[in-house]
Amino acid sequence: MNASAELLKELRIDRKAASPPPSSPRRGRWIGLAILIVLLLAGIGWYMFGRSPVIEVTTAPVVAIQQGTASSSVLDASGYVVARRMATVSAKITGKVREVMIEEGMRVEEGQVMATLDPIDANAQRSLSASQLEAARSQLAGLQAQVTQANAEAGRLQTLVNQQLVSRSQYDQAIAQRDSLRAQLRTAERNTRVANDALAIADLGVDNNTVRAPFSGVVTAKAAQPGEIVSPLSAGGGFTRTGIGTIVDMESLEIEVEVGESFIGRVQPKMPVEATLNAYPDWKIPAEVIAIIPTADRGKATVKVRVALKVKDPRIVPEMGVRVSFLEAAVPAQAAAPKGVRVPAGAIVERGQGTVAFVVGDDRQVEQRVVVAGAALNTDRQVSQGLAAGEVVVVDPPAELHDGSTIVEKQQP
Repeated sequence: MNASAELLKELRIDRKAASPPPSSPRRGRWIGLAILIVLLLAGIGWYMFGRSPVIEVTTAPVVAIQQGTASSSVLDASGYVVARRMATVSAKITGKVREVMIEEGMRVEEGQVMATLDPIDANAQRSLSASQLEAARSQLAGLQAQVTQANAEAGRLQTLVNQQLVSRSQYDQAIAQRDSLRAQLRTAERNTRVANDALAIADLGVDNNTVRAPFSGVVTAKAAQPGEIVSPLSAGGGFTRTGIGTIVDMESLEIEVEVGESFIGRVQPKMPVEATLNAYPDWKIPAEVIAIIPTADRGKATVKVRVALKVKDPRIVPEMGVRVSFLEAAVPAQAAAPKGVRVPAGAIVERGQGTVAFVVGDDRQVEQRVVVAGAALNTDRQVSQGLAAGEVVVVDPPAELHDGSTIVEKQQP
């Protein structure tokens, strides 16, 4: 118990003891200044040794490899779009137009009716031919009946002559009559055929009053109106039309150009051509030389060349101006230019177990990126995967450059 009491006395606070003297203001200021100096030295040390160092490097852009053919132009010329099948359709006869069934821009099919003429005269001629045919057939029927009767009469007289019941002269007269009727029958048959042919010609005359399209195409001009006289022959007075309208087969469009004699040796059949319409200067149309016309224009010293269009498009119309470029033999795109992008060969390095390139970001920090390198392109290198056109890469990256390093462009001397 005495020991426990002594321990409790030791734990009791002696309030009579004197409190320590307060710190002086000067000593507090020195302590604060020391803390500030320590913090400043720590910041300078982090700035000098803690952050990543800035590395000077040389950069280059990533460029896309152009795809396409390696052909180039050996000759340029100008010409026009023409149609190999174009016709001004007219009637085969002279007549008055009764109805016109076409308009400009309308597409017609082969055999489609374009216009009709007044068929009064043709119909009258056909009626006459039909009547003549009926008369010939009636005459033929009558002669056939007479020949039948004459054959029967001649047979009976021959029997009677053999029995000596009639005279030989009567029999000879019956035979002559029969032969005469047979001759008339043959003439009537021919007349019937002639009348039948005349009716067919009259039918053609009626059909000639209908104007049909000779081939499928597009109407480019409407030349006649109802009530006008049309004729296949030129009237010369200006009051008679020579055609109903003009149609063009748009599938037969091609280009005709005139090449100077001095340059015609550069053009060969089947040569590839690139055509550009004056109306659509940004549209490159593939084409091919069809033939070189084997004659020259003495006045202009040119040779005409036919060029086939490989593209059919409604925008291509006859008489359009066109510029053509005769090209060398095309090289396949795979041989002309590989796929992907190209970078300087020094931008591709080996790091670790892979092939990488360092791509510069907007914050001037680099990103180490694994790439798939391809063939050498002079001083450049093909990259098929890992880089995109327009990015910037580090050329000849130093050994200390790593992912996330900050770089600065090296100043050229």
